[in-house]
Formats: sequence, structure tokens, C-alpha cells
Amino acid sequence: MRAALVAALVVLAGCLGATAPPDTTPAAETALGTPHPETGPTASATVTRVVDGDTVDVRLSDGTTETVRLLGVDTPEVHSETTPDEYEGVPETAAGRDCLRTSGERASAFADSRLAGSDVELGFGPTSDRRGYYGRLLAYVYVDGEQFNARLVAGGWGRVFDSEIVERDRYLGLETSARSERRGLWRCVDGTPASAPGSGGVTLRVTADAPGDDREQPNGETVTVVNGRDETVTLSGWTLRDEAGHGYRFPDGTALGPGESLVVHTGSGEGGDGDYYWGRSQPVWNNAGDTATLADDEGTVVAERSY
Repeated sequence: MRAALVAALVVLAGCLGATAPPDTTPAAETALGTPHPETGPTASATVTRVVDGDTVDVRLSDGTTETVRLLGVDTPEVHSETTPDEYEGVPETAAGRDCLRTSGERASAFADSRLAGSDVELGFGPTSDRRGYYGRLLAYVYVDGEQFNARLVAGGWGRVFDSEIVERDRYLGLETSARSERRGLWRCVDGTPASAPGSGGVTLRVTADAPGDDREQPNGETVTVVNGRDETVTLSGWTLRDEAGHGYRFPDGTALGPGESLVVHTGSGEGGDGDYYWGRSQPVWNNAGDTATLADDEGTVVAERSY
């Protein structure tokens, strides 16, 4: 493990000479501004898993793996509670917390739709530490020539993280615009969850590894179903399955409006407010990898997510 880590750092360090900014389309430059020249990509990687809106697991070009925390941006939590006082203007109420939770799930779904399985490039901040408190790489992630960190801020999927980075002024300008136009999570200021990612369809996000022992915390296993369509989707009789064939059938009357989401917990509980419970006492989703499949009442696969 130590040798692999050292090898990964050597690969990254050896690439630091390539500091030119990435090519960006005119449209991207208009929307996001121009990346700071010292944040340009210096290493290539493939995203193997989206942990949440601002954290991804990657495989570097030499085969080693790393967890990357995106520099300068903080999306609402999905694995723990986000306090509204971290997001200026969002009311410190149960409604504010619920709205941020939904916004966090949708930020994660947006990152998943854009990054999962993608080849990306990593850039590093000249004034930032290479690793954070938890040992994660701190980086700017570029996908198709666009700096994804800035895209998250501009779309309102996250706030500017309070740190001294070279992109700080640009990010603060993007956040100000997102707040004034109530994009993404900033709709929570008015009590409305962030809009769903523009995937044009129904998407799934799987949280397989519950906090602690999965066998003792089955409700920590979840599948989030997001409706990215412009119309209401009726899920009555639809089935969610894993690779082993375990199935959950949505009750009659289940529906998702445009941009809405719901969460299916593996364990038992009292449903309501977008939470559904499978009623199982044992884990379903394999931490080492699995595939979630959503099929309609005629058996047609509507959405699928492998991890």
C-alpha cells in the first residue's frame, strides 16, 4: 500500500511541468470565466465512483487509486446532515435542512451523470496543500476541457468553500450570480429544492456502504431515484432490483414530479416525505460493486446504475 501511494505521488509530481490551462469552448468561457493558468491539468485519471457532489474516486494512469476532494467547492452532505448556517440565506429550520438534503442528493446525481466512468484530468492549486485532512487529493477536475469545480459553483450545486485558493475571486463571482438567480441549492432560500440534473430521464444513485456495520444499519443503504424529465413519472408497480435478484416493488400511487427525487432505504421505517422502506433486515447492495436496475410495471428497464 505504501509503495503504491509513493508511486502515485511520483507520477503526479513528475507531471507538474505541464501547467498550461485546458482548452475551453467559448460557451464554457462565457459561462464560467477562464481558469487560472496555474490550475491547469497535470495528471490523467478515470473516475471509478462518485462519492458525492464534491468527492470522487479515481484510477490514475499508472493504475493506482485515489480519492479526490474537489478544491474550492462544498456541496450539501448526503451521508450526514448539513446545517443551514453554512449556506447564507437558507433558513435554519427543518424545511431548510430537508431542502439542503435534497439539494445534496441532486448535486451528487449531477456529478454522477457528468463524471462517473469518465476520463478526466486533474489540476492542483499552487497555494493549496496537495492533500487534505483525511488524506484525500485536493484537485481541480477537468472533464471535456471544462473545470467541473467551477461548473458546480456556477450551477448552484455547491457553495464556495472558505479557503484561500487562486480561483477564489472567480468562484465568488459565480456563486453571487447563482444566488441572485436562485440556481440549484440557492432555491432553498425560498424553500424550493434544487432542480434535478438535466439528464432528460430517470436516474439512480446508490449508497451501498452504510455507516458502521451494514448488517446493523440497513437503512444506511439507499437508492435515490431522480426524475430528470419535464413530466411526472408514475412508479406504481415499478421494481428496483440488485444483481442477485432481490426486488423492491413501489406501492400504488407512487409518483415523482419533474425534478423530484425519492429515497429507498433497505431496512424498515415509517415512509413519507420521499422516503420508502424495503423492509429487509439484511443488506442488499454489495459494497464491492453491484448494479441497481429500475424497471417499469411491464418489465422494461428505465434506469440502471453500476458501481
